[in-house]
Amino acid sequence: MRKPASETRNDILDTAEALFRSRGYAAVAIADVAAELEMSPANIFKHFHSKTKLIDAIATRHLSHVVDRLDIITGAGPAPERFRHMVRTLMEIHLRDIEQNPYIFEMILLSTDLELKCGDLYRDMMIERIDLIIRQGCEEGSYCVDDVERSARTAFFALASVLHPVMIAKESADILATRCDEIVDLINAALQRTLAR
Repeated sequence: MRKPASETRNDILDTAEALFRSRGYAAVAIADVAAELEMSPANIFKHFHSKTKLIDAIATRHLSHVVDRLDIITGAGPAPERFRHMVRTLMEIHLRDIEQNPYIFEMILLSTDLELKCGDLYRDMMIERIDLIIRQGCEEGSYCVDDVERSARTAFFALASVLHPVMIAKESADILATRCDEIVDLINAALQRTLAR
């Protein structure tokens, strides 16, 4: 009996991810994934039209799990504290991933010139979470913001130096922790004041 397409797709993702983890992204070809699954490369290409699409799907799944974990751990407390906790936690998750799953970092580096949807999805998911914290902060009186969407987008881009894997990979954890606190302090201060026009 044939498996449903979604199950085959997940098997391909799981197998490719395991191979990337053990051998590295550059050393694994679609044929290797197919051989491991005892299927033809054509079947892999039926689900993922290229190695780039496969990478994109793996990265999207990974980033979705990371962002979902943020929803669980953000917790209660005033918005400025929740914002700090979310950013610090995400930075620590990325640092752990770089150390424990270097293949993900390798995939990011080797695919920076490719147009991957996972980067856009990650950006949108993070801006959505920052937007929610800012809105809640405005409701509770912690923040005073006229344009929440713009503020969330700007905050996300301001955090790149502590949240983008390429920018944090070679930096020490102590320096990053200090930088993270300083950037979050600056963003929180900006969100607490309405700009004079």
